[in-house]
Amino acid sequence: MHYQSEKLPLTAADRRVVQGSGFGMDQGLGARPALLVIDATLKFMGTPGMTLDASVATWPLSCGPYAWAAVPGIARCLDLFRLNGWPVFYTIGEDRADALGQGRWHGKNARILQTTEEEASVNKVVSELAPQAGEVVLRKIKPSAFFGTPLASYLNELKIDSLVVTGCTTSGCVRATVVDAFSLNYRVIIPADAVFDRFELSHEVSLFDLSLKYADVITSDALTLPST
Repeated sequence: MHYQSEKLPLTAADRRVVQGSGFGMDQGLGARPALLVIDATLKFMGTPGMTLDASVATWPLSCGPYAWAAVPGIARCLDLFRLNGWPVFYTIGEDRADALGQGRWHGKNARILQTTEEEASVNKVVSELAPQAGEVVLRKIKPSAFFGTPLASYLNELKIDSLVVTGCTTSGCVRATVVDAFSLNYRVIIPADAVFDRFELSHEVSLFDLSLKYADVITSDALTLPST
């Protein structure tokens, strides 16, 4: 079942294409899942209680209230994976703030942080979702959690066949990671209430598109895991 949202202005032609294309089938979770928590850091979340405008003014790349609204969903996924003994992986950003370290972000965002010290201070998972002992934290410099990281080799070692992807942003690093996971033949589940974006439209459209082609989009309270 594809992601359905009243916020999406689908035309009648869009709906006919969805129905006739065959896209949007549910594939379900595999027998050996892992959880990804993507970039749930101060840099992308900001601090709780701020409006979106205030959050972006303080933390330029943050998603403000959209991020904090997703915390219960992410926490629910973490609790479920920990209870069932399945692996959990986090991603955070790289601390380098020079042009080489920032790559093409340097040319696409006028408010990229300028010092390595500033980067280090914001590339930390927020305490509400902090990793526990034995959970892996990967640094990445590009949108996908797979690009330039050992994630695929870790998943291969653990014989993982499916991923539950949470975090941010839905249209950016979540989408890039999901497409790469799909390309590597992992089954992917996205709990819609456990991902977030600074742009509401991008969030909704991305979930719709991902649900059609690359992942199952459900809610965190509908997520069930195989017993170990």
